[in-house]
Amino acid sequence: MNILIVYCHPSNLSYTFDIYNHLKKMLISENCFIEVSDLYANNFQSNLTVEEYQREGGNNIKLSIPNDVLEEHRKIENADCIIFLYPVWWSDCPAMMKGWFDRVYCLGYAYGQVAELPKMKIIKQGIVICTAGHPNKFLEEIGIAQSMEKVMLEDRLGTRFQHKEMLILGGTLAIDEVRKEHLGQISELVKKIGVKCD
Repeated sequence: MNILIVYCHPSNLSYTFDIYNHLKKMLISENCFIEVSDLYANNFQSNLTVEEYQREGGNNIKLSIPNDVLEEHRKIENADCIIFLYPVWWSDCPAMMKGWFDRVYCLGYAYGQVAELPKMKIIKQGIVICTAGHPNKFLEEIGIAQSMEKVMLEDRLGTRFQHKEMLILGGTLAIDEVRKEHLGQISELVKKIGVKCD
C-alpha cells in the first residue's frame, strides 16, 4: 500500500515530530510504502506566484504548472492514502500547509478539469492528524473541532477522497498525560487504514 504523508512542522523537537516518527514506524510495520512531503524541510513555497495567480484567477490553463507542484502531483498519483499531519495554530493548519492546498490543488488538476490536462485521481483514503494544545472536549465545546473538520474534510479533501477521517490529538499542553493515549490512537488508526484497503 502506498501512503503519502504531507507533514508540516518547523521543529524536530516538537511533539508533532514525535507523532510523525511513531506514525511512520507503525506504517512500516504494516509493510506500507511511504513517501513524504516534509514541507518545512523541503522549503515548500506556500505563496502563489503572480503567474500561478494569473493561471488560477484568470482561468488560463495555458500557463505552466511549476515543477515543485508537478512533483506533488506525482506523489498524489502514486498514493492509495494521503495523511496530512500538522499542529493546530489559531484553529487551523499552519500557513505552509494551507499553501500546499492553494498551489497543489491547481486549475485543471483538482478542479475545473479539462480533457487536455491530467485530472487528480480519487484517492482511497484521506486522513488528517493534528496536534492541539487544548483538550478535544474543550475544542468541541467551543465549536473549533467541528469547524476544523468541516474545512479539512468537506472542503480541502472533499470528493477527492473516498474515505475521510480526522484525528485531533488534543491536550498537548499536558503532554505527559496524553502521550500514551495518542500513541494508542495512532496505532488503531494504522490498523483501520489496512482494513479499509484490503
